[in-house]
Amino acid sequence: MYLSAVASTAAPAAASTSLSSVNRRRSSPAYRIPAPLPRPLPCRLLSSSAPSHSPLRPVFAMASYPAAAGEAASRKKLIIFDAEEDLAASLAKRTAELSAKFAAERGAFTVVLSGGSLVKALRKLAEPPYLEAVDWSRWHVFWVDERVVPKDHADSNYKLASDEFLSKVPIPADQVYAINDTLSAEGAAEDYETRLRQLVKDGVIGMSPVTGFPKFDLMLMGMGPDGHVASLFPGHPVVHENQKWVTFVKDSPKPPPERITFTLPVINSSAHIALVVTGAGKAGAIHKALSEQQNTSDLLPVEMVSLQDGELTWFTDKPAVSMLSSI
Repeated sequence: MYLSAVASTAAPAAASTSLSSVNRRRSSPAYRIPAPLPRPLPCRLLSSSAPSHSPLRPVFAMASYPAAAGEAASRKKLIIFDAEEDLAASLAKRTAELSAKFAAERGAFTVVLSGGSLVKALRKLAEPPYLEAVDWSRWHVFWVDERVVPKDHADSNYKLASDEFLSKVPIPADQVYAINDTLSAEGAAEDYETRLRQLVKDGVIGMSPVTGFPKFDLMLMGMGPDGHVASLFPGHPVVHENQKWVTFVKDSPKPPPERITFTLPVINSSAHIALVVTGAGKAGAIHKALSEQQNTSDLLPVEMVSLQDGELTWFTDKPAVSMLSSI
């Protein structure tokens, strides 16, 4: 599958990133929250599904699983921002639009968080116009992975999200689903999967008719310099778990050692994934994941993220894509 380049409507600050040989277009989101939205942001958009009246030049290949007969095509985009502030604004706008969309369609919006710098990138959702305009009562918040530590521990993804984001927005407390931190790693994983299964039965979480795994509306994830996503690390056996929804790790190469994590089949069943990856330290993993030269026998976990019926959007900056010669 090839990505095609589409230059976005951009402010003058992004002039140095524009492509002279591609088609320009302006797209309008299908859903908007009832409040003024920020101006167009300086960025470049590379998309595998953008409509066009003429062929678009292939830029580079992305890893994807072969589609089975009857499967809907996965849609993939790469957006490159000039500044982190612009990335945060765009991520907030996109998340708010999806919130309105799924709240209208399903009466609920299921959002999956990770830790690290991703939470900081969500900060604009806790500011006007989104703080007042988003229907927070429809949000149900989960974690794609969590460290098995007390909720008030410095390493807790729950604590990070609570301090930096959740405490600033009015999501009902009983719709924020943290792990049971009194259990072992194995017990916490089993308990979390049991709770997810009940929420599927209750109609809060959807099920993918394509994969048979739960289908979350939006996963907001980061990526480590080694190409790991969630707590799925390169070379670790749990990367290949294909039956469980939630599994556990006791020997994480990155401390703390005990964690729970969604499995790849659950991640790949999402309706939307926003993969926020910035900084020069991630350039090597991005190069491996997005370049044409791929070794399918040695895939990084991030290369194995390939939605079966959904849209994956990379939110990046210039340092992160600095090793991509086609950009």
